[in-house]
Amino acid sequence: MRRTLTITAIVILLAGIGTATYFYFFAPSARLAVGPKTGTDNTAGLPVAGQGTLPGEASTTTAVQAPSPVPISARLVEISAGPVVPGEAVVDISAQNASSSPDVGVSYIERQSGNVFSYLVQAGTLTRISNRTIPGIEEASWLPDASLAFVRYLSGSDFSTVNTYGLPSDGSSGFFLPQDLADVSVSSTSVLALASGVNGSSASLMHTDGTGSSVVFTTPLAALRVSFAGKGHYLAFTKPSATLPGDAFIVDGAGHFSRIAGPLNGLVALASPSGEWVLVSYTLPKGMQTELVNATTGETIQLPIATIADKCTWTTDSSMIYCGVPMSPPETYAYPDDWYQGAVHFSDRIWKINVSGRYAQLVLDFSKETNTPLDAEALSIDPANSVLAFFNKNDGSLWAYKL
Repeated sequence: MRRTLTITAIVILLAGIGTATYFYFFAPSARLAVGPKTGTDNTAGLPVAGQGTLPGEASTTTAVQAPSPVPISARLVEISAGPVVPGEAVVDISAQNASSSPDVGVSYIERQSGNVFSYLVQAGTLTRISNRTIPGIEEASWLPDASLAFVRYLSGSDFSTVNTYGLPSDGSSGFFLPQDLADVSVSSTSVLALASGVNGSSASLMHTDGTGSSVVFTTPLAALRVSFAGKGHYLAFTKPSATLPGDAFIVDGAGHFSRIAGPLNGLVALASPSGEWVLVSYTLPKGMQTELVNATTGETIQLPIATIADKCTWTTDSSMIYCGVPMSPPETYAYPDDWYQGAVHFSDRIWKINVSGRYAQLVLDFSKETNTPLDAEALSIDPANSVLAFFNKNDGSLWAYKL
């Protein structure tokens, strides 16, 4: 009897370790693994790559009508009360169509239905541009022109399969990328896809239609996040944990790794579009620290703000960074882990960091505008630096602010 109980206890322990390992290796982009779910969870109805098409592929369905945008002030608007899928595209409409009046469009996916919407900031109009029903999407990475989003969701009886699907914004048929990708990053011309396993990680570059895949680097590191870092270079950093030291690397076109930051606990990194600078955040014994690192010289500039790099976005010309900066974040939580998992929520203000001038400027005190807290995530800005869009992690809403 005692032996049976011992064996049972060992099996339960091993199962727990296996589950914890899965959550760690597929944590942030953590929303797919441990992030809080909002809206209706219909992931069980989503397909698996190679096993049929997405709902609505062959026929359209009745769409869910999103609430009308709510202007809060002359510059701030709540585009959608949500919940929306984290990740949006902010584009210059007139640059795409010379016949259009100057305006900025914010494209996003409504979480409950998977419908795609576009909001015109100057006109103040919201249009549903796709009524395909694709519920259960956890995150979206958009092409800069908003023509397509790579959406990510879990499937399988135990929700252990990570699917990545190229979803055209007009609702036409898309395509799958390989299953169980650990991370995906997009540019205007390419997709960087990372596959990870017990033997390490392999990053592949492909066209935005999913074709022409080629391996750009391999590494024995098994838990990474990757993104572009200028022409022909990539940023790779170990998945962050408050209790484990992490490192950030620049990877050149030949696949050579150069450490630019670390080892630092809770390290998160965000490269500028030019690749010259990398924004780095990490955990201190009682809080967070944020700094800039020159990817070529290794020069480090400590910033007068404290936030998580995932709460920031670079401008297209790499001259400025916009960040959601928490006001008095609690010291009793482990960052960034507890924030990713939804155990703690922030009340942010939006700050702008001027890289060349090396100063920070307050842009938006959200609580004074709305009397509600903002936990900024998935920030995005148009090429002209005129409109900033962001997702409020506290309630899943989407906002736009005229700069």
